[in-house]
Amino acid sequence: MEEFIKKINILNVSENDLKMMNPLVLAYIGDSIFDLFIKSYMVSKSKANVNKINKMVVKFVKAPSQALIVKRITEFLSEEEIRIIKRGRNQKTTTPAKNASLVDYKLATGFEALIGWLYLKDDISRLNQIIELSIKIIEESEELI
Repeated sequence: MEEFIKKINILNVSENDLKMMNPLVLAYIGDSIFDLFIKSYMVSKSKANVNKINKMVVKFVKAPSQALIVKRITEFLSEEEIRIIKRGRNQKTTTPAKNASLVDYKLATGFEALIGWLYLKDDISRLNQIIELSIKIIEESEELI
């Protein structure tokens, strides 16, 4: 999957631009990247029909799941990665949380900002580590069933 991700990252964002980028833009990109990873993972793992696969995907991409991921991976993150999550979490959002608490929604936004930042930074190795750890956390979680 790493090679595929490198091929679609066509933005070539500079380090300075990345530092100045609105965290909600990072989250917007991160949401798509995480969704693509999880859908690809589920398709490779399951021979179910698309409807059933989508139900499995939702378990991973919903805000409470992403909030749980943030809570569990914090000790594995660098200070800079934690800073990105906090920037995303602390942004004022114009969209209300639909199926999540405000706290979970904000943590999920922070998680998506981290995913978007790693992707735009072209740190695919670290992106893969974070996503693999995220999958493990959700698959082992009893809280989200």
